Amino acid sequence: MGEIENKAAEVQAGHTKKDEKDGTDISIAEEDGHHVLPDTSKRYYSRLSVWLMILFSGLAIGSDGYNAAVIGNIELILAVLYPNSLTNAIYNHLSNAFLIGMIIGMLGFGVVADQLGRKTGAVATTILLVLGIILSTAASGTDDTGMFWMLIIARGIAGIGAGGEYPVSGAGAIEATDENAKVRKYRGFMVSLVSGFAADLGYVWGGLVPLLLLLCTRQEVSKYGIVWRTSLALGLVPPISIFWFRWKMTVSTAFRKSAMRKQRVPYWLAIKRYWRALLGCSLSWFLYNYISVPFGIFAATITSRVNASDSLVKTLGWGVLINCFYVPGSPIGGYICDKIGRRKTMALGFGLQAILGFILGGAYLPIQNVFPLFIVMYGIFLMLGEVGPGATVILTASECFPTSIRGQMMGFVSAWSKAGAAIGTQVFTAITTSIPDEEKANQTAFLVGSAFAVIGTCSALFIIPDVHRRLDDEDAAWKAYLAEHGWEADWGDEVSKDPKGIMMDGVVS
Repeated sequence: MGEIENKAAEVQAGHTKKDEKDGTDISIAEEDGHHVLPDTSKRYYSRLSVWLMILFSGLAIGSDGYNAAVIGNIELILAVLYPNSLTNAIYNHLSNAFLIGMIIGMLGFGVVADQLGRKTGAVATTILLVLGIILSTAASGTDDTGMFWMLIIARGIAGIGAGGEYPVSGAGAIEATDENAKVRKYRGFMVSLVSGFAADLGYVWGGLVPLLLLLCTRQEVSKYGIVWRTSLALGLVPPISIFWFRWKMTVSTAFRKSAMRKQRVPYWLAIKRYWRALLGCSLSWFLYNYISVPFGIFAATITSRVNASDSLVKTLGWGVLINCFYVPGSPIGGYICDKIGRRKTMALGFGLQAILGFILGGAYLPIQNVFPLFIVMYGIFLMLGEVGPGATVILTASECFPTSIRGQMMGFVSAWSKAGAAIGTQVFTAITTSIPDEEKANQTAFLVGSAFAVIGTCSALFIIPDVHRRLDDEDAAWKAYLAEHGWEADWGDEVSKDPKGIMMDGVVS
């Protein structure tokens, strides 16, 4: 690997130094041992453009969090309106449609983002998400069952758009932070805001919006139809509000230099070089969702202990409170990972979550008798998952791979996260239903979840590799690796055009 890294340095053809004014990296070519003037043809986006790229990526993923979470709360309302039509089969189809759509979107749009460009992927995912939400809001049929099937199909379409955001927005946010050295220094914190923090806020709003609408309609059952349709319709606000920006979005410097647009990808060589990163990132993201998503079942335990199940408003309120515990985790983890690194932060979060989970499982009976203590410890347990893997999974899944295949690799890795959510939910549900004693069932679930958190700790420490934070470094190493194996490619994107008025190096392009 050392020879490849050395060749990568030759591909880079020089070294960099930081612009003293804004920290931007300026290429300095080497010629006969002497420095020559900077390459004035190489231009960088202004810090404002970088921040806007990151901000709108965060809004996109936050929108996906809202649209993923809102259906669970709407199902509580639909169960009241359609007690006979909402069968277990329809309920499961409705719950899984968005998830299945997300997996398809993650895999499909990873290819689109790499082969056709980030902008094409961003615009297409937004259109699909908007279309799916509109069809969901307008769901109807000759009978209630027909309406539910239209809702299921529409949710699947929205899920494809939402799933596509992970490789598109994730790769876009990572590449945006590489435009400026000072921004790159805080990439962990900034990307944690784009990914985990934005998604967590989306989940909070996914419960808060139906709750507020119920209060506005004074909980009148006759107006429940307005509540669930309006809750879905409000999911249109974020994607529509950012559509113009996505239409006008710029092409990152990394993609401009190192893309392989509309070219055959050497997947076998990619697997040979990045198998460890693929395994570690996929396993970590799988375990993260395997633990975090199923533990939503404990919301029912908490609400039943305070007798909240007799009120739909109280049930939604406790759900919002539980989701609020997730919110501070990702920013904390993002700050830490910029200090100690991605792998160590992920291992720290998994490890602390495992320790607290073993405590909750081992001393479940006395802890649950002190209700405030139980809520706080349970909330911290959820938050630690965000501090570790929640803040770092998108970072590792993006930084470990070169620009030309970043979208596809990230799409593949993120698809495993949804598999973890689905499998984990089934496993934890089986645990809680197969053990008659509810307290022992909950205790077992905590112990099993903590055991998987230990596996996550090992995955972070021993499988996920250390990588350079400069995307150019891995891009150069990948190019050298392919050249060494006789693979030729036309690098870069000279087709996509940036909109006029974009600030680059302080000059309007």
